[in-house]
Amino acid sequence: MSSVINVVLPVFALILLGYLCRRSGRMGPTGASELNRFVVWLGLPALLFSVVATSTWEQLWQPGFIAAFAIGCLGVFAFTLAYRLLQKQPLVDASLDALGASYANTGYVGIPLCMLVLGDEALQPAMVASIIVVCVLFAIALACVETGLHAGQGLLRTLGKVSGALVRNPLVIAPMLGALWAAGGVQLPVPLATLLKLLGAAAAPCALVSLGLFLAQPQPAGRVQGVWPLVGLKLVVQPLITWYLAFQVFELPTLWAYSALLLSALPTGTGPYMLAEFYGREGSRVSRVVLYSTLGSLLTLSLILLLLPV
Repeated sequence: MSSVINVVLPVFALILLGYLCRRSGRMGPTGASELNRFVVWLGLPALLFSVVATSTWEQLWQPGFIAAFAIGCLGVFAFTLAYRLLQKQPLVDASLDALGASYANTGYVGIPLCMLVLGDEALQPAMVASIIVVCVLFAIALACVETGLHAGQGLLRTLGKVSGALVRNPLVIAPMLGALWAAGGVQLPVPLATLLKLLGAAAAPCALVSLGLFLAQPQPAGRVQGVWPLVGLKLVVQPLITWYLAFQVFELPTLWAYSALLLSALPTGTGPYMLAEFYGREGSRVSRVVLYSTLGSLLTLSLILLLLPV
């Protein structure tokens, strides 16, 4: 139990510090947005670039891990989307709900958690999972949203919008540039490696504090329906699917199997809420999914860590 506390407490303590700073007025209403900009544009890209640039293709290409994690999140996304559509929800809103039920917070919580539990080697599976979430899951959700908004305007226009959004995303560009650097076979210059190390080291704590600042924002008043089923899908169903595939079907190496389970059990990230805000949709349900899944993951992640012999 003490080892679980030693791992989980620092992660959620940073989230709590961000929450308290916002609630006490030590950081203003734009604090979450500005700190998030640092994480998205500098911290995480530096970390992703350095990991890919110093890794080999054999280290990153783990088809069993990719399948186990991707099937878990995409399966939950597809099920939730189909269920919401059967309830006669618009495609845009159904897509946001589906993203809320499947969008693991791999960048903000997953990377620091995996590093604390499994060591620096776990950066590789955490980075692969982040690419799946950002490049595949988010792109599919974005395509569904655009299709719902521009029904009848053609597939090419929708694909163009999705491609443009991904190309401008630093979390997509950074690992791609890192792969190109690794393919060149040249070591990173010492000054550049030091710069990336400093920026990357700041990514995890800043991301967690930023999440706390976001969670401290006032929640919409009134009762919001349909929140807990989405939280249950994220914290229970998705990890169970991934556990079965990683441990029973693909029998992954220990590091990659544990990483797949931990990363699938993460709470919902802020991406679905930001997407709802960007498109001017009602974000009360997905914002509460982010809040409740983050609080609930304190229990579910602790349980997983108790069960895993790490």
